Amino acid sequence: MSASKPPQPVAAPATADVPTLLVKIFGKDQPGLTAGLFDTLAAYSVDVVDIEQVVTRGRMVLCALITAPPTGMEGDLRATVHSWAESVRMQAEIISGLGDNRPRGSGRSHVTVLGHPLTAESTARIAARITATGGNIDRIFRLAKYPVTAVEFDVSGAETEPLRTALATEGAALGVDVAVVASGLHRRAQRLVVMDVDSTLIQDEVIELFAAHAGCEDKVAEVTAAAMRGELDFEQSLHARVALLAGLDASVVEKVRSEVRLTPGARTLIRTLKRLGYQVGVVSGGFTQVTDDLKERLGLDFAQANTLEIVDGRLTGKVTGEIVDRAGKARLLRRFAKEAGVPQEQTVAIGDGANDLDMLNAAGLGVAFNAKPVVREAAHAAVNFPFLDTVLYLLGVTREEVEAAETHTD
Repeated sequence: MSASKPPQPVAAPATADVPTLLVKIFGKDQPGLTAGLFDTLAAYSVDVVDIEQVVTRGRMVLCALITAPPTGMEGDLRATVHSWAESVRMQAEIISGLGDNRPRGSGRSHVTVLGHPLTAESTARIAARITATGGNIDRIFRLAKYPVTAVEFDVSGAETEPLRTALATEGAALGVDVAVVASGLHRRAQRLVVMDVDSTLIQDEVIELFAAHAGCEDKVAEVTAAAMRGELDFEQSLHARVALLAGLDASVVEKVRSEVRLTPGARTLIRTLKRLGYQVGVVSGGFTQVTDDLKERLGLDFAQANTLEIVDGRLTGKVTGEIVDRAGKARLLRRFAKEAGVPQEQTVAIGDGANDLDMLNAAGLGVAFNAKPVVREAAHAAVNFPFLDTVLYLLGVTREEVEAAETHTD
């Protein structure tokens, strides 16, 4: 009995000098057009090389790149296609040529532009900057029309990092958000998304909620301001602020939990990510007394923060365990990734403050969400709209997919 031969790789077709026809049909969209066109072409024994179809406000453009028909039949094919198009109240254009599309240049990226509104001027300047960096726009696709207009450009011919730098500058000048991520299979792979909590996942600063119950808001604000001026590092400021809470009854924890306000779009973001099979976590310079509750309520996979010490039913003014500071957030991102079985380059981090910078830089994609200027400049991408679910568009998720996830029932 002879051994079977291993399967041989299929060679790419050599179509560079093969005669082809570009058949374009355009007009008012209606059911059956795609089937009708290819049924018409089938009579001429042609092969399909490429197809592209788009519908915008009820008007369709359908392009089919096909091999030329047998000798002597091209004229008949043209006449038949035009006749069919006229019968369905469409227009047709047929262009002769050679081969397939020209190869895409090396260096491929997805450029996502978010605007509210997205103006013609902004679009023109973004497109011009792509061209100036040596890039070519291969495809444009709308991801969402509300609450912002989100458009994705597939770009080739320019390396991702220089393109990101150029478009970040242009986007800031135009007042639109621009995110540039490298193209590849990794975009479809399972990911881990890790978020900051205060002023990112939630609208509040948790320490301020506790301080309000202790009647020491002004003193906490003074310590926070000193930290912002660089007079105290995060750990020093944390201990100084928590000390002001000493003696507060532990029942305040439940009150603070009830006062926490999720950022608009937070639930939608997390639900959609979970439907996609992503794992989601939070890291916070705040307190586990709040993040543990958020983890349970939102179905998060990971959560880590500082822990307020409680003895005999009262806050002692101290924290216990490992301090979650700027470096700690990056360390936790790596730990979560290892536990989730996700490569670090497949992680996404979202944050707003300087203490998130190490985490944003450690992630495969760092997103500054309504962040301070220094954070926006250092992050891979920035979102300056008050809806957390707009981050989904940076991952290539469309609004229709978001809505499908929202209405899905187990």
